[in-house]
Amino acid sequence: MRVAVIGAGSWGTTVAALASQSAEVRLWSRRPELAEAINTTGRNPDYLAEYPLPEALRATADLGEALDGADAVVLGVPSHGLRAVLMQAGPQIEPAIPVISLTKGLEAGTNMRMTQVISDVLPDHDPAGIGVLTGPNLAREIMEGQPAASVISVPSEDIATVLQSVFMTPTLRVYSNTDVVGCEIAGSLKNVMALAAGMAHGLGYGDNSMATLITRALAELSRLGQAMGGNPATFAGLAGMGDLIATCVSPLSRNHRVGIALGEGRSLEEIISEMNMVAEGVKTTPVVVELARFHDVDMPIAFQVNEVLNGQPVGEMLTRLMGRPPKAEGE
Repeated sequence: MRVAVIGAGSWGTTVAALASQSAEVRLWSRRPELAEAINTTGRNPDYLAEYPLPEALRATADLGEALDGADAVVLGVPSHGLRAVLMQAGPQIEPAIPVISLTKGLEAGTNMRMTQVISDVLPDHDPAGIGVLTGPNLAREIMEGQPAASVISVPSEDIATVLQSVFMTPTLRVYSNTDVVGCEIAGSLKNVMALAAGMAHGLGYGDNSMATLITRALAELSRLGQAMGGNPATFAGLAGMGDLIATCVSPLSRNHRVGIALGEGRSLEEIISEMNMVAEGVKTTPVVVELARFHDVDMPIAFQVNEVLNGQPVGEMLTRLMGRPPKAEGE
């Protein structure tokens, strides 16, 4: 089996390394110099450079070369750039092969999930094979070979079974799930909630505060996800609670780190200017707010994160959340 991985960031490179254990993989980098460095050194010098890549993994800056003969396409491009890359790659992607998104975000302007963007750009593509790989998967820990689990979610159970065998390794267990909507919403919203968790951390709050925030974040995530058609069970699983916990507590989470810096009083512009990776939560938050309003879903944490990103002091966010009227826990 031949797999094309489009995007040589930290997670795209990690997934390419995983798939190389069971398939022939071509990793596409936008920058020719990065592709050359990966091929000559066996490492990605820009992301997780301390970890060697499989010898069989080859990188290229030529989309046609990456996609030639591919039996599956994996998209590791940030949400704001996915449509443009797909428009360029689309004519070279066979309409019957699986197309899997790694991106945990929503498209600004259209409010689309990444699989919706794929279907929009590739209208003739078989929808049964359009899905996501998601879960509590911090790239560094996966590259270290620490035990973890992922979810491959596509509408077709048969395709999911094939892809499970591609991504599963002795240290990564891959489960299947046909609830693509739920998996995507969970993966996108957890980045917003990780910003909030990081802010609480940056303000010096402890474990009680963090447990409270994560639990209420899960409630918000579940409410919107179900309103958009997701399965409630998804939000209690790896794509929901699992990913939410990992992203909200780990120092490896870029969204968590952005939240910490905001909690410490730094400006968003300063924080973003120092990052070489995308914190999807920053771009996703205003989209989540629009979706919550459209579906009439109460999401106080997400709304307050949006206020902070628009200049509200972080301390005021916690004051407003704690000052809300009393409610039953299920509300």
